[in-house]
Amino acid sequence: PSGVVIPDVAAKLPGRGVWTLCTRAVVETAAKKGGFARGFKKNVSVPAGLAEQAETLLAKRCLDFLGIARGAGDVVLGADQVDAALRKVKPAWLFEASDGAADGRDRILALAFGLWGRISVAGCFTSEELGVALGRDRVVHGLIPVGRIAHRWTVDIGRLSGFRVITPADWRQNNVD
Repeated sequence: PSGVVIPDVAAKLPGRGVWTLCTRAVVETAAKKGGFARGFKKNVSVPAGLAEQAETLLAKRCLDFLGIARGAGDVVLGADQVDAALRKVKPAWLFEASDGAADGRDRILALAFGLWGRISVAGCFTSEELGVALGRDRVVHGLIPVGRIAHRWTVDIGRLSGFRVITPADWRQNNVD
């Protein structure tokens, strides 16, 4: 309404919206080449760093959702708990802190791949970011089981993937989505 373009990652803000692909390149190109003005059919102000703002809001949305899912009992945290859960339920997502130790991560990923085959792994948040979102000092290992919660997380983390790498390249194996 104020004539300033802002990312509406929840699609709930008032005013008229313009849809773009949810990628850094598309947002930067639209900002640079007047795509938002054409979409809104009027002159609008595009703040510097709009793509970075979108990435920050998308990451916050993903982390906030993890906190809500934890409150609902739909997230498993900790190496031993994730190990035990992997033996009982199929994971929709494993999330591993980007700054976590490689040996612990590799052990959990090997177990998950061995039991379940292809799985999705998010490694785009630090242990501190995960800890703040999940009400702990630090979180290194987590699991979201298959279900409704996992579907919503998949949508949100998919949007974030247009702005940052979700699974670091050196973590990728044939069984990581």
